Amino acid sequence: MFNDQETELIKKCLARLEKGFPLPEFKAEVNWTEIEKILSVVAEKMQDNFPYFHPLYAGQMLKPPHPVARIAYAMAMYINPNNHALDGSRASSPMEREAVVLLAEMFGWRDGHLGHLTGGGTMANLEALWVAGQSHPGRKIVASELSHYTHERITAVLGLPFEKIPCDHSGRMEMTALEEALKSGEVGTVVVTMGTTGTGSVDPLAEVLELKSNYSFRVHVDAAYGGYFVLAENLSSETAIHFAAVHNADSIVIDPHKHGLQPYGCGCVIFKDAEVGKFYKHDSPYTYFTSAELHLGEISLECSRAGAAAVALWATLQQFPLDKGGAMAQGMERCHEAGLLLYNKIISDDRFIPLFVPETDIVIWAPRAGSLKEISAKSKVLFHDCAQNDLHLALFNYPAHLLPDHWAAIRRDSEYVTCLRSCLMKWEHVDWVEEIWARTVTVFEK
Repeated sequence: MFNDQETELIKKCLARLEKGFPLPEFKAEVNWTEIEKILSVVAEKMQDNFPYFHPLYAGQMLKPPHPVARIAYAMAMYINPNNHALDGSRASSPMEREAVVLLAEMFGWRDGHLGHLTGGGTMANLEALWVAGQSHPGRKIVASELSHYTHERITAVLGLPFEKIPCDHSGRMEMTALEEALKSGEVGTVVVTMGTTGTGSVDPLAEVLELKSNYSFRVHVDAAYGGYFVLAENLSSETAIHFAAVHNADSIVIDPHKHGLQPYGCGCVIFKDAEVGKFYKHDSPYTYFTSAELHLGEISLECSRAGAAAVALWATLQQFPLDKGGAMAQGMERCHEAGLLLYNKIISDDRFIPLFVPETDIVIWAPRAGSLKEISAKSKVLFHDCAQNDLHLALFNYPAHLLPDHWAAIRRDSEYVTCLRSCLMKWEHVDWVEEIWARTVTVFEK
């Protein structure tokens, strides 16, 4: 993870960067001795972390940025561009535009779209739902009961009504319930989650789109977590159908800082119709005067944004193009394969019970017991004991009313059951499932 090759490369790149600024030399006053003392303390404090970068960390959605992204980001920070206005981001704003075009093309949008990077998925979804509210004033936003909790918060901030649509026993939005909500005529936007952050489930987008023939509403695809799976060719046929339909949505959110190998602080929102830019129209007489070209701040609710995020993403896309069959696609396929491998380990051992076959790379499972409370207690113990053995998982409280049929014999003495949650989002995880399972079984048998 940490190597001299990376530090040597960034030295070379910084030397190359400096040649582009043949200016009179000046030296800022810097106390390097004091800085070294402080950073030594920082290094010690940062040891109080789980090893998020290692394949034995399979808990929360933490994926290490690729070296090309880390180095590009670090290089850009020496310039510290602000991708709000072009005069503050002469190089990084065009790089952001190019990167967003490539993301849009990954979903099948070749032209006519409008988009930009954001600080993360929350801000990206806020912008998408803000545009939804502008285009369908006062109408309700609906999302599945397992969608990200920020949708409900965002709509409250925007002053828009919100409703949760029940899920089926695979954690996907239930279509009968959605159509009942649509019959009221109050729904303006349906949020379709392509990879829920809890279970990795994929809402039936193709079926949602079919309902547009009878009802008038926008479709916003929250693909913050699962968006890059559109490249994978080893998904189930049913899941693949829904990813293939993403280009028919009205807006899409994706987080390159999840599966896209980026440092945190890199989300993206894209609109199919560039005409939504009219909702952003504003003026800033001290900001937008240096160029007649559209500034990114003129199509964004955020103002200052790190240009380094755009530089890192652009650099990563040069090494990992978003093509079917390419290295990025193969990486996503490895993530899904890892999820399936772990699922197969679970179903082959009667001491454990899964929820359902993973659609992406998140596996929800638990130690088997006679009641939900017993399972919850066992899950918490195993979670803690695995961490003591350097295997890091996560916990997830799953609603009892959504439990699948193969949980029917288990006594339901609680509204929720605490399960283990394994997020196998590192490309290397496929090679570590055997080790992950061996450590789990060893800990369980103690």
